[in-house]
Amino acid sequence: MSVENLVPYEEALASYDPVMGLEVHVELGTKTKMFCGCSTELGAEPNTQTCPTCLGLPGSLPVVNAIGVESAIKIGLALNCEIAEWCRFARKNYFYPDMPKNFQTSQYDEPIAFNGYLDVQLEDGETFRVEIERAHMEEDTGKSSHVGGATGRIHGATHSLLDYNRAGIPLIEIVTKPIEGAGSRAPEVAKAYVAELRELIKALGVSEARMDKGQMRCDVNLSLRPNGTEKFGTRSETKNVNSLRSVERAARFEIQRHAALLNDGRTVVQETRHFHEDNGTTTSGRIKDNAEDYRYFPEPDLVPIAPSREWVEELRAGLPELPRVRRARLQAEWDLSDKDMQSVLNAGAVEPIQLTIAAGAPADQARKWWMGELARRANETGTDLAEQPITPVQVARVCTLVAEGKLNDKLARQVIEAVLAGEGEPDAVVEQRGLAVVSDDSALGAAVDQAIAENEAIAAKIRDGKVAAVGALVGAVMKATRGQADAARVKDLILERLGVQA
Repeated sequence: MSVENLVPYEEALASYDPVMGLEVHVELGTKTKMFCGCSTELGAEPNTQTCPTCLGLPGSLPVVNAIGVESAIKIGLALNCEIAEWCRFARKNYFYPDMPKNFQTSQYDEPIAFNGYLDVQLEDGETFRVEIERAHMEEDTGKSSHVGGATGRIHGATHSLLDYNRAGIPLIEIVTKPIEGAGSRAPEVAKAYVAELRELIKALGVSEARMDKGQMRCDVNLSLRPNGTEKFGTRSETKNVNSLRSVERAARFEIQRHAALLNDGRTVVQETRHFHEDNGTTTSGRIKDNAEDYRYFPEPDLVPIAPSREWVEELRAGLPELPRVRRARLQAEWDLSDKDMQSVLNAGAVEPIQLTIAAGAPADQARKWWMGELARRANETGTDLAEQPITPVQVARVCTLVAEGKLNDKLARQVIEAVLAGEGEPDAVVEQRGLAVVSDDSALGAAVDQAIAENEAIAAKIRDGKVAAVGALVGAVMKATRGQADAARVKDLILERLGVQA
Protein backbone atom coordinates (compact mmCIF):
# COMPACT_ATOMS: atom_id res chain seq x y z
CA MET A 1 0.00 0.00 0.00
CA SER A 2 1.43 3.35 -1.03
CA VAL A 3 1.47 6.47 1.10
CA GLU A 4 -1.09 8.04 -1.24
CA ASN A 5 -3.67 5.35 -0.36
CA LEU A 6 -3.38 5.72 3.41
CA VAL A 7 -6.13 7.09 5.60
CA PRO A 8 -5.07 10.41 7.18
CA TYR A 9 -3.82 9.77 10.70
CA GLU A 10 -6.43 11.90 12.51
CA GLU A 11 -9.21 10.29 10.46
CA ALA A 12 -7.96 6.80 11.35
CA LEU A 13 -8.00 7.62 15.07
CA ALA A 14 -11.48 9.08 14.80
CA SER A 15 -12.79 5.61 13.92
CA TYR A 16 -10.35 3.12 15.42
CA ASP A 17 -8.50 2.44 18.64
CA PRO A 18 -4.92 1.13 18.25
CA VAL A 19 -3.63 -1.75 20.38
CA MET A 20 0.11 -2.40 20.37
CA GLY A 21 2.49 -5.08 21.53
CA LEU A 22 6.23 -4.43 21.48
CA GLU A 23 8.83 -7.19 21.40
CA VAL A 24 12.36 -5.96 21.95
CA HIS A 25 15.40 -8.19 21.40
CA VAL A 26 18.58 -7.21 23.22
CA GLU A 27 21.95 -8.78 22.49
CA LEU A 28 23.76 -9.24 25.79
CA GLY A 29 27.34 -8.05 26.08
CA THR A 30 28.82 -11.36 27.23
CA LYS A 31 32.26 -12.42 26.04
CA THR A 32 31.02 -15.81 24.86
CA LYS A 33 27.84 -17.15 23.31
CA MET A 34 24.81 -18.36 25.23
CA PHE A 35 25.45 -22.09 24.98
CA CYS A 36 29.10 -22.44 23.93
CA GLY A 37 32.50 -20.80 24.39
CA CYS A 38 32.71 -19.03 21.02
CA SER A 39 33.60 -15.35 21.08
CA THR A 40 30.91 -12.71 20.57
CA GLU A 41 33.34 -10.01 19.43
CA LEU A 42 32.08 -7.97 16.48
CA GLY A 43 33.94 -7.56 13.23
CA ALA A 44 35.56 -10.98 12.85
CA GLU A 45 35.84 -12.65 9.47
CA PRO A 46 32.62 -14.50 8.57
CA ASN A 47 32.21 -17.98 10.07
CA THR A 48 35.36 -17.81 12.19
CA GLN A 49 33.54 -17.70 15.56
CA THR A 50 31.71 -20.99 15.38
CA CYS A 51 31.97 -24.46 16.87
CA PRO A 52 30.03 -27.74 16.68
CA THR A 53 27.63 -26.55 19.41
CA CYS A 54 26.51 -23.25 17.86
CA LEU A 55 26.43 -24.93 14.44
CA GLY A 56 24.21 -27.71 15.83
CA LEU A 57 26.46 -30.56 14.71
CA PRO A 58 25.61 -34.09 15.89
CA GLY A 59 26.99 -35.04 19.27
CA SER A 60 27.54 -31.46 20.49
CA LEU A 61 26.00 -30.41 23.79
CA PRO A 62 25.12 -26.90 25.02
CA VAL A 63 26.11 -25.36 28.36
CA VAL A 64 24.29 -22.30 29.75
CA ASN A 65 26.23 -19.02 30.01
CA ALA A 66 25.97 -18.01 33.70
CA ILE A 67 26.53 -14.32 32.96
CA GLY A 68 23.68 -14.47 30.47
CA VAL A 69 21.37 -15.78 33.18
CA GLU A 70 22.58 -13.11 35.61
CA SER A 71 21.97 -10.39 33.02
CA ALA A 72 18.47 -11.69 32.39
CA ILE A 73 17.65 -11.54 36.09
CA LYS A 74 19.00 -7.98 36.36
CA ILE A 75 16.83 -6.89 33.44
CA GLY A 76 13.79 -8.58 34.98
CA LEU A 77 14.38 -6.88 38.34
CA ALA A 78 14.84 -3.46 36.72
CA LEU A 79 11.55 -4.00 34.88
CA ASN A 80 9.77 -4.72 38.18
CA CYS A 81 9.21 -8.34 37.15
CA GLU A 82 8.79 -11.46 39.22
CA ILE A 83 11.79 -13.76 38.86
CA ALA A 84 11.00 -17.42 38.30
CA GLU A 85 12.08 -19.85 41.00
CA TRP A 86 12.32 -22.53 38.34
CA CYS A 87 12.32 -22.24 34.55
CA ARG A 88 13.73 -24.07 31.57
CA PHE A 89 14.65 -23.73 27.93
CA ALA A 90 12.66 -25.02 24.98
CA ARG A 91 13.26 -25.74 21.34
CA LYS A 92 11.45 -23.44 18.93
CA ASN A 93 11.30 -25.29 15.63
CA TYR A 94 11.15 -23.51 12.32
CA PHE A 95 13.16 -23.38 9.14
CA TYR A 96 15.39 -20.39 8.64
CA PRO A 97 18.60 -20.61 6.60
CA ASP A 98 20.47 -18.50 9.17
CA MET A 99 19.48 -20.82 12.04
CA PRO A 100 22.09 -23.58 11.69
CA LYS A 101 20.46 -26.01 14.16
CA ASN A 102 17.08 -25.60 12.44
CA PHE A 103 15.62 -24.75 15.83
CA GLN A 104 16.18 -21.89 18.26
CA THR A 105 16.94 -22.55 21.92
CA SER A 106 14.54 -20.19 23.66
CA GLN A 107 12.04 -20.12 26.52
CA TYR A 108 8.35 -20.66 25.93
CA ASP A 109 5.85 -21.04 28.77
CA GLU A 110 8.43 -20.75 31.55
CA PRO A 111 10.34 -17.47 31.18
CA ILE A 112 12.97 -16.28 33.64
CA ALA A 113 11.07 -13.02 34.35
CA PHE A 114 7.41 -12.11 34.04
CA ASN A 115 4.60 -9.76 35.09
CA GLY A 116 6.43 -6.42 35.30
CA TYR A 117 6.07 -2.85 34.11
CA LEU A 118 8.05 0.17 32.91
CA ASP A 119 6.91 3.76 33.39
CA VAL A 120 7.81 5.99 30.46
CA GLN A 121 7.67 9.75 30.14
CA LEU A 122 6.03 11.30 27.08
CA GLU A 123 7.02 14.57 25.43
CA ASP A 124 4.63 16.69 27.50
CA GLY A 125 5.83 15.14 30.76
CA GLU A 126 2.92 12.71 31.14
CA THR A 127 3.84 9.26 32.47
CA PHE A 128 2.48 6.17 30.73
CA ARG A 129 2.84 2.70 32.27
CA VAL A 130 3.70 -0.14 29.89
CA GLU A 131 2.95 -3.57 31.34
CA ILE A 132 5.56 -6.26 30.73
CA GLU A 133 4.36 -9.79 29.94
CA ARG A 134 7.72 -11.51 30.08
CA ALA A 135 11.47 -11.32 29.55
CA HIS A 136 13.00 -14.55 28.40
CA MET A 137 16.40 -15.89 27.35
CA GLU A 138 17.23 -17.19 23.91
CA GLU A 139 19.95 -17.14 21.26
CA ASP A 140 20.41 -15.03 18.16
CA THR A 141 20.43 -16.31 14.61
CA GLY A 142 23.18 -15.99 12.03
CA LYS A 143 23.22 -13.25 9.42
CA SER A 144 22.07 -13.53 5.80
CA SER A 145 23.43 -11.18 3.15
CA HIS A 146 21.38 -11.14 -0.05
CA VAL A 147 23.47 -10.33 -3.10
CA GLY A 148 22.54 -9.18 -6.58
CA GLY A 149 19.28 -7.34 -5.92
CA ALA A 150 18.61 -3.63 -5.71
CA THR A 151 17.28 -3.57 -2.15
CA GLY A 152 19.55 -5.94 -0.23
CA ARG A 153 16.54 -8.14 0.53
CA ILE A 154 15.98 -11.70 -0.66
CA HIS A 155 13.46 -10.64 -3.33
CA GLY A 156 15.40 -10.04 -6.52
CA ALA A 157 18.71 -11.33 -5.14
CA THR A 158 20.79 -13.78 -7.18
CA HIS A 159 22.29 -15.53 -4.17
CA SER A 160 22.68 -15.28 -0.40
CA LEU A 161 25.71 -15.49 1.88
CA LEU A 162 25.50 -16.85 5.44
CA ASP A 163 27.64 -15.79 8.39
CA TYR A 164 27.12 -17.85 11.54
CA ASN A 165 29.32 -15.74 13.82
CA ARG A 166 26.19 -14.20 15.36
CA ALA A 167 24.39 -17.53 15.77
CA GLY A 168 24.18 -18.34 19.47
CA ILE A 169 24.85 -14.85 20.84
CA PRO A 170 22.76 -14.38 24.02
CA LEU A 171 19.49 -12.53 23.59
CA ILE A 172 16.86 -11.29 25.97
CA GLU A 173 13.43 -10.84 24.42
CA ILE A 174 11.22 -8.43 26.35
CA VAL A 175 7.54 -8.70 25.49
CA THR A 176 4.88 -6.22 26.58
CA LYS A 177 1.31 -7.00 27.40
CA PRO A 178 -1.18 -5.42 24.97
CA ILE A 179 -0.74 -1.66 25.21
CA GLU A 180 -4.21 -0.11 25.32
CA GLY A 181 -5.47 3.37 25.99
CA ALA A 182 -2.71 5.28 24.20
CA GLY A 183 -5.06 6.43 21.44
CA SER A 184 -3.49 8.93 19.06
CA ARG A 185 -0.30 8.87 21.14
CA ALA A 186 0.39 5.19 20.47
CA PRO A 187 3.39 5.85 18.18
CA GLU A 188 4.80 8.29 20.73
CA VAL A 189 4.33 5.72 23.51
CA ALA A 190 6.14 3.10 21.41
CA LYS A 191 9.12 5.39 20.85
CA ALA A 192 9.23 6.50 24.50
CA TYR A 193 9.08 2.90 25.73
CA VAL A 194 11.94 1.72 23.53
CA ALA A 195 13.98 4.80 24.46
CA GLU A 196 13.45 4.22 28.18
CA LEU A 197 14.19 0.52 27.82
CA ARG A 198 17.41 1.28 25.95
CA GLU A 199 18.54 3.65 28.71
CA LEU A 200 17.71 1.04 31.35
CA ILE A 201 19.65 -1.70 29.54
CA LYS A 202 22.68 0.56 29.18
CA ALA A 203 22.48 1.62 32.83
CA LEU A 204 22.54 -2.04 33.88
CA GLY A 205 25.73 -2.56 31.86
CA VAL A 206 24.43 -5.75 30.25
CA SER A 207 24.53 -4.44 26.66
CA GLU A 208 25.57 -1.37 24.70
CA ALA A 209 22.07 -1.53 23.17
CA ARG A 210 23.23 0.07 19.92
CA MET A 211 20.21 -0.05 17.66
CA ASP A 212 22.29 0.99 14.65
CA LYS A 213 24.45 -2.13 15.16
CA GLY A 214 21.54 -4.51 15.70
CA GLN A 215 22.30 -4.96 19.39
CA MET A 216 18.75 -3.89 20.14
CA ARG A 217 15.83 -4.17 17.77
CA CYS A 218 12.08 -3.87 18.11
CA ASP A 219 9.17 -5.76 16.58
CA VAL A 220 6.07 -3.55 16.46
CA ASN A 221 2.82 -5.50 16.72
CA LEU A 222 -0.24 -3.41 15.94
CA SER A 223 -3.95 -3.90 15.46
CA LEU A 224 -7.01 -1.65 15.27
CA ARG A 225 -10.46 -2.11 16.74
CA PRO A 226 -13.49 0.10 16.18
CA ASN A 227 -13.81 2.75 18.87
CA GLY A 228 -15.97 1.59 21.76
CA THR A 229 -15.33 -2.12 21.21
CA GLU A 230 -13.16 -4.49 23.26
CA LYS A 231 -12.22 -7.32 20.87
CA PHE A 232 -8.72 -6.97 19.43
CA GLY A 233 -8.32 -6.71 15.70
CA THR A 234 -5.95 -8.78 13.55
CA ARG A 235 -2.37 -7.72 14.15
CA SER A 236 0.62 -7.19 11.93
CA GLU A 237 4.19 -7.48 13.16
CA THR A 238 6.78 -5.08 11.73
CA LYS A 239 10.11 -6.82 12.32
CA ASN A 240 13.54 -5.63 13.42
CA VAL A 241 12.94 -1.88 13.54
CA ASN A 242 16.30 -0.40 14.50
CA SER A 243 15.92 3.22 15.56
CA LEU A 244 13.68 5.16 17.92
CA ARG A 245 12.37 7.37 15.14
CA SER A 246 11.59 4.33 13.00
CA VAL A 247 9.63 2.66 15.83
CA GLU A 248 7.36 5.70 15.93
CA ARG A 249 7.07 5.91 12.14
CA ALA A 250 6.33 2.19 11.78
CA ALA A 251 3.50 2.33 14.33
CA ARG A 252 2.03 5.43 12.68
CA PHE A 253 2.17 3.93 9.19
CA GLU A 254 0.54 0.67 10.29
CA ILE A 255 -2.30 2.56 11.97
CA GLN A 256 -2.99 4.35 8.70
CA ARG A 257 -2.59 1.19 6.60
CA HIS A 258 -4.90 -0.90 8.79
CA ALA A 259 -7.52 1.86 8.76
CA ALA A 260 -7.43 2.02 4.97
CA LEU A 261 -7.97 -1.75 4.70
CA LEU A 262 -10.80 -1.78 7.23
CA ASN A 263 -12.52 1.23 5.66
CA ASP A 264 -12.47 -0.57 2.30
CA GLY A 265 -14.02 -3.69 3.85
CA ARG A 266 -10.84 -5.69 3.33
CA THR A 267 -9.16 -8.06 5.79
CA VAL A 268 -5.99 -7.35 7.70
CA VAL A 269 -3.61 -10.27 7.23
CA GLN A 270 -1.69 -11.56 10.24
CA GLU A 271 1.83 -11.34 8.88
CA THR A 272 5.32 -10.07 9.45
CA ARG A 273 6.29 -6.88 7.63
CA HIS A 274 9.50 -5.04 6.77
CA PHE A 275 10.00 -1.36 7.57
CA HIS A 276 11.69 0.85 4.96
CA GLU A 277 13.79 3.66 6.41
CA ASP A 278 13.86 5.65 3.17
CA ASN A 279 10.13 6.32 2.90
CA GLY A 280 8.68 5.23 6.26
CA THR A 281 6.49 2.48 4.78
CA THR A 282 6.16 -1.25 5.48
CA THR A 283 5.84 -4.15 3.06
CA SER A 284 4.70 -7.72 3.51
CA GLY A 285 7.15 -10.38 4.67
CA ARG A 286 5.52 -13.71 5.46
CA ILE A 287 2.35 -15.05 7.03
CA LYS A 288 2.82 -14.99 10.80
CA ASP A 289 2.99 -18.33 12.59
CA ASN A 290 1.16 -18.97 15.84
CA ALA A 291 2.95 -20.46 18.83
CA GLU A 292 1.66 -23.96 18.11
CA ASP A 293 3.20 -23.82 14.63
CA TYR A 294 6.66 -23.69 16.21
CA ARG A 295 6.20 -27.11 17.90
CA TYR A 296 7.81 -26.02 21.16
CA PHE A 297 9.07 -28.74 23.45
CA PRO A 298 11.44 -28.69 26.46
CA GLU A 299 15.13 -28.64 25.55
CA PRO A 300 16.39 -32.11 26.58
CA ASP A 301 20.08 -31.16 26.66
CA LEU A 302 19.84 -28.34 29.24
CA VAL A 303 18.98 -28.55 32.92
CA PRO A 304 16.33 -26.18 34.33
CA ILE A 305 17.38 -22.80 35.77
CA ALA A 306 16.52 -22.38 39.46
CA PRO A 307 17.99 -19.09 40.79
CA SER A 308 18.06 -19.02 44.58
CA ARG A 309 16.12 -16.24 46.31
CA GLU A 310 19.33 -15.18 48.06
CA TRP A 311 21.07 -14.68 44.71
CA VAL A 312 18.11 -12.76 43.27
CA GLU A 313 18.04 -10.42 46.26
CA GLU A 314 21.80 -9.95 46.05
CA LEU A 315 21.41 -8.91 42.41
CA ARG A 316 18.51 -6.59 43.32
CA ALA A 317 20.64 -4.88 45.97
CA GLY A 318 23.45 -4.40 43.44
CA LEU A 319 21.37 -2.73 40.73
CA PRO A 320 22.85 0.61 39.62
CA GLU A 321 21.04 3.93 39.60
CA LEU A 322 18.20 3.52 37.11
CA PRO A 323 17.38 6.10 34.43
CA ARG A 324 14.40 7.82 36.10
CA VAL A 325 16.35 8.31 39.33
CA ARG A 326 19.41 9.48 37.42
CA ARG A 327 17.38 12.04 35.46
CA ALA A 328 15.98 13.54 38.65
CA ARG A 329 19.48 13.82 40.07
CA LEU A 330 20.89 15.39 36.90
CA GLN A 331 18.05 17.89 36.71
CA ALA A 332 19.00 19.10 40.17
CA GLU A 333 22.73 19.12 39.38
CA TRP A 334 22.22 21.02 36.13
CA ASP A 335 19.76 23.40 37.78
CA LEU A 336 17.09 22.95 35.10
CA SER A 337 13.40 23.70 35.30
CA ASP A 338 10.93 20.90 34.60
CA LYS A 339 10.31 22.43 31.16
CA ASP A 340 14.00 22.62 30.27
CA MET A 341 14.63 19.08 31.47
CA GLN A 342 11.70 17.84 29.43
CA SER A 343 13.22 19.49 26.35
CA VAL A 344 16.49 17.69 27.03
CA LEU A 345 14.61 14.39 27.40
CA ASN A 346 12.59 14.93 24.22
CA ALA A 347 15.78 15.60 22.28
CA GLY A 348 17.44 12.43 23.59
CA ALA A 349 20.24 14.60 24.94
CA VAL A 350 20.62 13.39 28.54
CA GLU A 351 23.45 10.96 27.91
CA PRO A 352 25.37 13.09 25.37
CA ILE A 353 25.26 16.06 27.76
CA GLN A 354 26.28 13.92 30.73
CA LEU A 355 29.22 12.40 28.83
CA THR A 356 30.31 15.83 27.59
CA ILE A 357 30.34 17.14 31.17
CA ALA A 358 32.31 14.06 32.23
CA ALA A 359 34.85 14.96 29.53
CA GLY A 360 35.42 18.36 31.15
CA ALA A 361 32.80 20.73 29.76
CA PRO A 362 30.66 23.01 31.98
CA ALA A 363 27.04 21.82 32.20
CA ASP A 364 25.59 24.94 30.59
CA GLN A 365 28.00 24.76 27.63
CA ALA A 366 27.42 21.04 27.09
CA ARG A 367 23.69 21.60 27.06
CA LYS A 368 24.03 24.63 24.79
CA TRP A 369 25.77 22.74 21.97
CA TRP A 370 23.78 19.51 22.14
CA MET A 371 20.43 21.30 22.39
CA GLY A 372 21.39 23.93 19.80
CA GLU A 373 23.62 23.21 16.86
CA LEU A 374 23.60 19.43 17.15
CA ALA A 375 19.85 19.10 17.81
CA ARG A 376 19.23 21.28 14.75
CA ARG A 377 21.33 18.96 12.61
CA ALA A 378 19.57 15.88 14.00
CA ASN A 379 16.21 17.42 13.07
CA GLU A 380 17.41 18.31 9.58
CA THR A 381 18.75 14.82 8.89
CA GLY A 382 15.89 12.97 10.60
CA THR A 383 18.30 11.07 12.85
CA ASP A 384 18.64 10.58 16.60
CA LEU A 385 20.87 13.03 18.44
CA ALA A 386 23.10 10.26 19.80
CA GLU A 387 23.73 9.06 16.24
CA GLN A 388 25.45 12.28 15.13
CA PRO A 389 29.04 11.66 13.94
CA ILE A 390 30.58 13.63 16.78
CA THR A 391 31.52 12.38 20.24
CA PRO A 392 30.93 13.98 23.64
CA VAL A 393 34.72 14.20 24.02
CA GLN A 394 34.94 16.22 20.81
CA VAL A 395 32.13 18.54 21.91
CA ALA A 396 33.89 18.99 25.26
CA ARG A 397 37.09 19.95 23.42
CA VAL A 398 35.20 22.61 21.47
CA CYS A 399 33.87 23.97 24.77
CA THR A 400 37.43 24.11 26.12
CA LEU A 401 38.69 25.98 23.04
CA VAL A 402 35.90 28.54 23.52
CA ALA A 403 36.68 28.89 27.23
CA GLU A 404 40.38 29.43 26.44
CA GLY A 405 39.50 32.21 24.01
CA LYS A 406 40.82 30.30 21.02
CA LEU A 407 37.35 30.11 19.45
CA ASN A 408 34.24 32.23 19.61
CA ASP A 409 30.75 30.83 19.11
CA LYS A 410 30.71 31.51 15.38
CA LEU A 411 34.03 29.75 14.85
CA ALA A 412 33.00 26.93 17.19
CA ARG A 413 29.97 26.26 15.00
CA GLN A 414 32.26 25.96 11.98
CA VAL A 415 34.49 23.54 13.86
CA ILE A 416 31.51 21.38 14.84
CA GLU A 417 30.26 21.37 11.24
CA ALA A 418 33.71 20.22 10.08
CA VAL A 419 33.89 17.45 12.67
CA LEU A 420 30.42 16.28 11.61
CA ALA A 421 31.65 16.28 8.01
CA GLY A 422 34.49 13.94 8.96
CA GLU A 423 37.35 16.44 8.74
CA GLY A 424 38.98 15.26 11.96
CA GLU A 425 39.40 16.31 15.57
CA PRO A 426 38.53 19.89 16.66
CA ASP A 427 42.16 21.00 17.06
CA ALA A 428 43.06 19.65 13.63
CA VAL A 429 40.09 21.45 12.07
CA VAL A 430 41.09 24.75 13.70
CA GLU A 431 44.60 24.42 12.28
CA GLN A 432 43.62 23.21 8.83
CA ARG A 433 40.95 25.87 8.33
CA GLY A 434 42.78 28.64 10.15
CA LEU A 435 39.83 29.26 12.44
CA ALA A 436 41.56 30.40 15.62
CA VAL A 437 40.44 33.67 17.21
CA VAL A 438 42.75 36.61 16.44
CA SER A 439 43.54 38.48 19.65
CA ASP A 440 46.98 39.91 18.88
CA ASP A 441 46.87 43.73 18.95
CA SER A 442 49.15 44.09 15.94
CA ALA A 443 46.95 41.81 13.86
CA LEU A 444 43.75 43.61 14.94
CA GLY A 445 45.05 47.18 14.80
CA ALA A 446 44.69 47.68 11.06
CA ALA A 447 41.11 46.38 11.06
CA VAL A 448 40.22 48.64 14.01
CA ASP A 449 41.72 51.70 12.35
CA GLN A 450 39.90 50.94 9.13
CA ALA A 451 36.56 50.53 10.92
CA ILE A 452 37.02 53.91 12.66
CA ALA A 453 38.02 55.62 9.41
CA GLU A 454 35.03 54.27 7.53
CA ASN A 455 32.55 55.12 10.28
CA GLU A 456 33.51 58.63 11.44
CA ALA A 457 29.97 59.52 12.48
CA ILE A 458 29.76 56.54 14.81
CA ALA A 459 33.25 57.25 16.13
CA ALA A 460 32.17 60.81 16.93
CA LYS A 461 29.20 59.56 18.93
CA ILE A 462 31.48 57.33 20.96
CA ARG A 463 33.87 60.25 21.66
CA ASP A 464 30.83 62.23 22.83
CA GLY A 465 30.08 59.58 25.46
CA LYS A 466 27.66 57.26 23.63
CA VAL A 467 29.77 54.20 24.37
CA ALA A 468 26.98 51.78 23.41
CA ALA A 469 27.58 52.75 19.79
CA VAL A 470 30.88 50.86 19.91
CA GLY A 471 28.97 47.70 18.99
CA ALA A 472 28.65 48.88 15.40
CA LEU A 473 32.41 49.30 15.07
CA VAL A 474 33.05 45.94 16.71
CA GLY A 475 30.68 44.39 14.16
CA ALA A 476 32.60 46.02 11.33
CA VAL A 477 35.89 44.59 12.60
CA MET A 478 34.33 41.15 13.05
CA LYS A 479 33.09 41.26 9.46
CA ALA A 480 36.50 42.34 8.18
CA THR A 481 38.21 39.50 10.05
CA ARG A 482 35.60 36.90 9.00
CA GLY A 483 34.44 36.55 12.58
CA GLN A 484 37.87 35.53 13.86
CA ALA A 485 38.61 38.59 15.97
CA ASP A 486 38.41 38.52 19.76
CA ALA A 487 35.37 40.75 20.17
CA ALA A 488 36.24 41.79 23.72
CA ARG A 489 39.76 42.84 22.70
CA VAL A 490 38.42 44.64 19.63
CA LYS A 491 36.13 46.72 21.83
CA ASP A 492 39.01 47.66 24.13
CA LEU A 493 41.19 48.68 21.18
CA ILE A 494 38.47 50.85 19.65
CA LEU A 495 37.92 52.69 22.92
CA GLU A 496 41.67 53.15 23.36
CA ARG A 497 42.01 54.56 19.82
CA LEU A 498 39.14 56.99 20.51
CA GLY A 499 40.45 57.98 23.93
CA VAL A 500 37.30 56.81 25.69
CA GLN A 501 37.21 54.98 29.01
CA ALA A 502 34.97 51.91 29.14
